[in-house]
Amino acid sequence: MCFLAVKAVINRELSKTFRQRGRLLSSMVRPLIWLLVIGTGVGSMLAGAQQENYLQFLVPGIVAMTLLFAALLSALTLVYDKEFGVMRMMMIAPIAHGWIVVAKLIAATIIALVQAVMLLAILVILGLLDWQTALLMVLPASLTALLCAAMGALIAVWSKTLDNFAVIMNFVIFPVFFLSGALYPVTQLPDLLRYVVLVNPFSYGVDLLKHSVQGAQTDFAISTDLAVVIGFSILAILIACWRFSRESVHEPLFRGGKKG
Repeated sequence: MCFLAVKAVINRELSKTFRQRGRLLSSMVRPLIWLLVIGTGVGSMLAGAQQENYLQFLVPGIVAMTLLFAALLSALTLVYDKEFGVMRMMMIAPIAHGWIVVAKLIAATIIALVQAVMLLAILVILGLLDWQTALLMVLPASLTALLCAAMGALIAVWSKTLDNFAVIMNFVIFPVFFLSGALYPVTQLPDLLRYVVLVNPFSYGVDLLKHSVQGAQTDFAISTDLAVVIGFSILAILIACWRFSRESVHEPLFRGGKKG
């Protein structure tokens, strides 16, 4: 029963996303702007081979950014369904409420990974990656997608409205991205910011992707990256499921959306 329910929720989320092909294609605009505009702009201040090296340095960070934005925006459906009543039908299903979070999280992970694979293909076409490196990045991208989806679920289960989710997401997403080593080496940051990077779980997902690129400058050991990415994902999923399973969270859904 749980498997069928989870499968149904995942199919619903994926079908909604893949019907909107324009949305998938437009999702490639943001990372390409960052890579080609920001990367070229900053790289123009560097000389010769350093400019090309900086573009190569940016590639794992831009892939990670795509995963972060895609997964967090996909987590938005959890709040959307709560606010517009769809969640009521899911809540009366004879399954533990935590499975709804798991299904949404799996769908968000898949959607983020699909967008990352599309970006990797574009980067290969542009000559910024070779096929071997792109294939090597798929597994770390999958783990980073799960990490980002877990972060999104954690935000969504505490958000009561779409506006609330948007505010929290904007407050989280930019510090998480900018203070992750995606745009610059962690070792070159001031001490205070370096400590923030160290406690940012997304930093380890970015670094995991860097390990897939030959000659890339990494900040942590691959074992550390795996431990933090997998450990945080499991912890965030457990907390999100626990929070979503609390009866007080769902009372407004069955009182016509009234607060009190």
